[in-house]
Amino acid sequence: MSSRDLILGRVRRALADVPRDDTPYEQAVERGYLREHGGRSVEQTVDLLAENLADYRALVHRCAAAELAGTIAGLLAGHGSTSVVVPAGLDEAWLAATEVTRVPDRAEDTSGELDRVDSVVTACALAIAETGTLVLDGGPDQGRRRITLVPDHHICVVRVPDQVVSSVPQALERLDPTRPLTWISGPSATSDIELDRVEGVHGPRTLEVVLVSGTVSVRG
Repeated sequence: MSSRDLILGRVRRALADVPRDDTPYEQAVERGYLREHGGRSVEQTVDLLAENLADYRALVHRCAAAELAGTIAGLLAGHGSTSVVVPAGLDEAWLAATEVTRVPDRAEDTSGELDRVDSVVTACALAIAETGTLVLDGGPDQGRRRITLVPDHHICVVRVPDQVVSSVPQALERLDPTRPLTWISGPSATSDIELDRVEGVHGPRTLEVVLVSGTVSVRG
């Protein structure tokens, strides 16, 4: 008897005395979970997002839509970047104030080639205030998952308040589960070895988040 047959046999025996018309599990178990913790205004929700992002050691910046290009240019210059990966659907106006070499997101690029790029700039699908989490879904302005994992510096733009939700349940209602979702809470870090924090192991060592208010052009 295989392990699979053994496990299925145990499941069948456990369910032997359960009536076929018994209430399905998903209906029998009460799930009256809170959808968010406390009542916050829109401004307070955005402030909480910024606070939790910073707590995870992300670098948080705020600007108006008209200042976005200048802000991104300043962050690239401050990091000393000479090249930046650009998703196919990222609005060109976001990089209009910088002369940094653009590297398009291409399927044929190897991890080694991406590792030689200094930075990546993306948008996001949404951001969760209570957990300080950015969610990317591989949309045109975000590109494929690997371009946000290999370069050492990630600049992520969040449109506020449109892309900000309070909690994970609210986020799940807005996300498409068939998309390749990447959940990011701060820069890559691990403390697995003797509780010494090491950054940059599983992704970018530096995460900079731009919370941009006002009307932002979106292409793609």
